[in-house]
Amino acid sequence: MSAAAKRPDVTGAKRPNVTGAKRPNVLVFIADQLRADHLGFAGNTVVRTPNLDRLAAGSMVFTEATVTNPTCMPNRASLLTGRWPSAHGTRCNGITMDPDAGNMVRALSCGGYLTTAVGKLHHQNMGWDFEPVQRAEIQATDPLLLDPQAADARLRLRPAGWDKWEDSQAHNERFIPLPADYYGYRHVDLVIGHGDRPGGHYLHWARERGLDPLAVGGAANAPRRLDSWDQVYQSAIPTELHPSSYVGERAVEHLAEFAGAEDPFFMFVSFPDPHHPFSPPEGYADLYSPDEVQLPVGFWQDHAKSPPHIRHMLEHRGEPNEDPTMTFAADETQFRQALAAQYGLITLMDEQIGRVLAALEENGLAEDTIVIFTSDHGDLFGDHGLMLKHFSHYRAVTNVPLTVKVPGKPAGTSDALVSTADLAPTLLELTGTRFYRGIQGVSLVPLLKGEADSVRDALIIEEDQPFGLPGLPGPVRTRSVLTKEGRLTRYFGTDITELYDHVLDREELNNVAGEPKFKELQDSLTVAMLEGMAALADEGIAPTAAA
Repeated sequence: MSAAAKRPDVTGAKRPNVTGAKRPNVLVFIADQLRADHLGFAGNTVVRTPNLDRLAAGSMVFTEATVTNPTCMPNRASLLTGRWPSAHGTRCNGITMDPDAGNMVRALSCGGYLTTAVGKLHHQNMGWDFEPVQRAEIQATDPLLLDPQAADARLRLRPAGWDKWEDSQAHNERFIPLPADYYGYRHVDLVIGHGDRPGGHYLHWARERGLDPLAVGGAANAPRRLDSWDQVYQSAIPTELHPSSYVGERAVEHLAEFAGAEDPFFMFVSFPDPHHPFSPPEGYADLYSPDEVQLPVGFWQDHAKSPPHIRHMLEHRGEPNEDPTMTFAADETQFRQALAAQYGLITLMDEQIGRVLAALEENGLAEDTIVIFTSDHGDLFGDHGLMLKHFSHYRAVTNVPLTVKVPGKPAGTSDALVSTADLAPTLLELTGTRFYRGIQGVSLVPLLKGEADSVRDALIIEEDQPFGLPGLPGPVRTRSVLTKEGRLTRYFGTDITELYDHVLDREELNNVAGEPKFKELQDSLTVAMLEGMAALADEGIAPTAAA
């Protein structure tokens, strides 16, 4: 059965307070580049996340939550819109989210919610250019893409500067308040970037307290760093002025404000960690020993049947790319040092989440508040010998944590296939807010109520990149279909295919694409991919007549 066939009838969804019912508050925590199993409640016995463990104990935990796209901007836009990147338009990093697009936050704001965001949004470009090798490849394959005189097919007729609100350099020079309706948010405390020296409003907050992160943070100023990879170091920024502490402090302050308000609130609390660079402050940098972390299954796997670009990475193990965001094959030291550092960042984030949850209780808001925890995408982090993300759809990248706590609803665990795009329709239904056309996600309310075991049989994962890498020429268009039986991935424009039988090979160590024994599985997943991609056609604009 298709996802569309299981969607609830939302055409008659009532506007808020039509029945006089009290509307719940909504608190969403989101981490950046956190895979699902780097948390205590997910079975990790090394990392310490007591606050998230307690939250999960009172929530519905979705073990098979999957991204629409394993990249920041596309999947964050999917979370807001309830649509896949091919429909909402932010198909890769570097494409500013359409500020006029219907989205869940704006719907809540128009319905009377006090909408606030704290931390990283990444709905617009942060001001970072392509690497020279990437720019050269794009120029060679699609000259129009970089031609400043060429017009886009979809015109956005807005005042100059409409797409510069998250430009890091501009925020470094002066404090820039965001507009009163920024993608539906009435107020934003912004963090731009990652690590210990991001920009945005955080930067000015730290400067007011006597510290300039741009001057003190970074690998160059680190008291200790990993020589073979500059993305792993101990930060010189003290804990109390760390970006995660800023996010926690501002969220707590807003909860005190909401406690005295008549209207319900929606607050998006977005941590820029544990995304690389893995740079925990003192007290967290040594919290975990590299010797106590375990090598994942497949760290030394045989990649004889893996795609050419994956094999190329393994042939250059231990050699990070010039572009610090790009996937590479780590050696054992790089992996262990990075994971110990990342665990420190996760524990720091967990403490700040505990701080916010305590404030929720202290302000008398907990019993009326839906609380969600998730991540925008995962991180390979040693699985298959690889680090970071991009150009692969292994489970470590596509599977994200998702816990949903709804007052009055039972806690538990669900292995249903659910998507980041499902959060928008879920929250619209839970808050009694009218749906808008074109939502492709499915409300998870039947799962939260215990009325259903699943909402779909298959999920599509998209990834588009304007450039490639050795073994995979750009532009890259990758599509995967995921079911309980397996995963099929096609790199369109090439003959590269991946097929994994999840009944026999849950860790995805054996690519069986094209093998006669698995023809039936490949055929069924091919049909599911075709049907899934067809179902993602944009239906956001309604016809008004037959002709």
